Amino acid sequence: MKRFHVHLALENLNENVRFYSALFQAEPSVRHVDYAKWMLNDPKVNFAISARSQRVGLDHLGIQVESGEELEAVNDSFAAAALPSEAQKQAACCYARSDKYWTVDSQGIAWEAFHSLDSIPTFDEDNVVELSPKSACCPSSKP
Repeated sequence: MKRFHVHLALENLNENVRFYSALFQAEPSVRHVDYAKWMLNDPKVNFAISARSQRVGLDHLGIQVESGEELEAVNDSFAAAALPSEAQKQAACCYARSDKYWTVDSQGIAWEAFHSLDSIPTFDEDNVVELSPKSACCPSSKP
């Protein structure tokens, strides 16, 4: 099963946690001083916000999958659409360790396909690969 992922970069995390908690009628499932995430079932979305980017607004979009096989299938769809993709295995980002593939759409919006493997105590342990516009947790320049 796949879950749509949206990550917004913003300035005031607490103000936005209040807003999105009211909108979704739920508290975040993950909350840190610089990051919050709602794992919603209606709509089925992984909605994350962070106060880590230099740019405010849409940080990136993505598809979260539940297995390595689903992740490879999404990357195959990137290849079928002739989209560049870059692998990021065992990536430490957004308080999670994940296997990922990154691509960029024709508007320059970063997209990640990812399979979360475990939670971690820090936002980012790794130096991420370079692929798309700089953001809070995704790669930062096109191939």
